[in-house]
Amino acid sequence: MTGGPYDTHAVFNQPPAFGNFNLFAADTALREALGREGGAAAVPDLLALGEMLGRAETLDLARLANRHGPVLHGFDAAGRRIDEVEFHPAWHALMRLFVGAGAHASPWDGTEPAGQVVRAARYMLFGQVENGSQCPVTMTYASVPALRQSPALAAGWLPKILSREYDPRPLPVHLKSGALIGMGMTEKQGGSDVRSNTTHAEPMLPAEARAVFGDEADGVYRLVGHKWFFSAPQADAHLVLAQTEAAGNTGLSCFLVPRFLPDGTRNGVRIQRLKDKVGNRSNASSEVEFTGAFGHLLGQAGRGIPTILQMGSHTRLDCILGTAGTIRAALTHALHHARHRHAFGKPLDRQPLMQNVLADLALESEAATAFALRLARCYDHPADAGEAALARLLTPAGKYWICKRGPGFGAEAMEVVGGSGYVEDSPLARLYRELPVNSIWEGSGNVMCLDVLRACARSPAAAEALAAELAIAGTANADYAAFTARLRQDLAVAPSEEFGARVLAERIVLAVQAGLLLRHAPGIVSSAFIASRLAREPGGAYGRLPAGTDCAALIARAWPGP
Repeated sequence: MTGGPYDTHAVFNQPPAFGNFNLFAADTALREALGREGGAAAVPDLLALGEMLGRAETLDLARLANRHGPVLHGFDAAGRRIDEVEFHPAWHALMRLFVGAGAHASPWDGTEPAGQVVRAARYMLFGQVENGSQCPVTMTYASVPALRQSPALAAGWLPKILSREYDPRPLPVHLKSGALIGMGMTEKQGGSDVRSNTTHAEPMLPAEARAVFGDEADGVYRLVGHKWFFSAPQADAHLVLAQTEAAGNTGLSCFLVPRFLPDGTRNGVRIQRLKDKVGNRSNASSEVEFTGAFGHLLGQAGRGIPTILQMGSHTRLDCILGTAGTIRAALTHALHHARHRHAFGKPLDRQPLMQNVLADLALESEAATAFALRLARCYDHPADAGEAALARLLTPAGKYWICKRGPGFGAEAMEVVGGSGYVEDSPLARLYRELPVNSIWEGSGNVMCLDVLRACARSPAAAEALAAELAIAGTANADYAAFTARLRQDLAVAPSEEFGARVLAERIVLAVQAGLLLRHAPGIVSSAFIASRLAREPGGAYGRLPAGTDCAALIARAWPGP
């Protein structure tokens, strides 16, 4: 019997289940940014994608893939080495969605205008669903510029990479309908200092290489060493750095190391263990050893860092996009809860202090989205000197500041929900654990800020491009005008001191975000952002918007509801 005087488990004052809404249609900031950055033609496609990704059963794939993470099987029953990683069916379903939507490679096939912007919007929508599956997608996407430096290799691999068929079968690439690429740079003794890598590679004799690779035998080396972080070991090949010693070309070189050789045998890449990570638990990250593994030289010997930096700039872009998508997910969960949860006689989202917090989170999310899509447009125009210079500066700056804001954002969103947000039943627990990885992966905060200094010192065009971008918003807002004037003064002298590099990177991103919001967002958005971030130093907590801010309007803009 239920509902009687002895019913102790009547559930009320709890929000309904989250899901069954269109992620794209509900995201005003993303829709507006897509249109103004050149991607309006993709709106029908993204509406369909947003509808599919917002279904309850799609969102539940994230829970399943993280609850049942990858398992390493080093050997078969007979003791043969197999180095296979087993994934839950939910992981494969997510990867099928990702690859089928082209989020792994669509900008490179030339089939749609503003390809980088459109792909960025897709990637951010997936970021609202599940983040571990974004890792192999990012590395596959980012591998293409590096692979194109070796046309013979690209001819065999790019058709598989550009395919929209997800094919997880453990086979040589020529037998597959689609391929994914991973990356391995970090070693135990070096971390971000990849020049201290000890893995070494020796060139094979042409006859020996032809016996293994046939017509693709040019530039084949054998690698011996290890990688402490080897991302997505189930990928079909990895880009790897190793030391080479050839006349005039001594130093780090970049190699494409396939998982399987053409005859179907496994390459000499031994998975030692999977990393037991704080977050990103659906995705396999590993430690490996190379026991004479075959690798194809990419680019010029001894020029491995410039070669792989072709990949690194795009993976760093994805760190920004992924964080923007994840904080949007955390925001929507917090707003959904606050809209339906009552306290002290009215919904949480109508309580003034809670409104301050929610509106502040909404501002952060919209500013991250605006910045991310503007940066993606830079990547759509690599031949434009101004856009290329702007990308060179904003990529490390954005990777630092936006990703650094993520963990605090996740914690605040979790606090909105309260105790039920701090249990594993809540998606916010998973999102909170995901957010630090984009600050750490592909260069930690300090590495990014040092890169900002390098961009300023080595390329006067970067500061000029930034100044031109900021000038578009004009000087009508006095706080913006004063903030950007001080920033331009500081950039006029090439920064040489490391000590203040974090503050400089932060100010660059805040200025760009404010300028974009002034130009494109309603006045309630830009004025609140500038008053809380430029007119005074951003605080360590959210909920510090000044008196008079129309928080209800900001909340309504951020979450119109399913």
